[in-house]
Amino acid sequence: MAHTPQNTPRPLLSKTDFARWGVPEVAFVKRIGAEGAATWSIHAADGTQMGSAPSRDLAFAAIRQHELEPLSVH
Repeated sequence: MAHTPQNTPRPLLSKTDFARWGVPEVAFVKRIGAEGAATWSIHAADGTQMGSAPSRDLAFAAIRQHELEPLSVH
């Protein structure tokens, strides 16, 4: 078994690679607007807005309906 030094640099993901990571599996939900008039914006992993919903629950349901995993953005 070969010994690997702890200080060996690891390859890093480029910003583009990181943005593409998880694209086919997840969608992000972000609250937009003021209190009382807020809507929920639905985004692909690369940041592209895919839609919106009047509530977080409806946003999550729409994402799951399209066989994606919903995640919240804070």
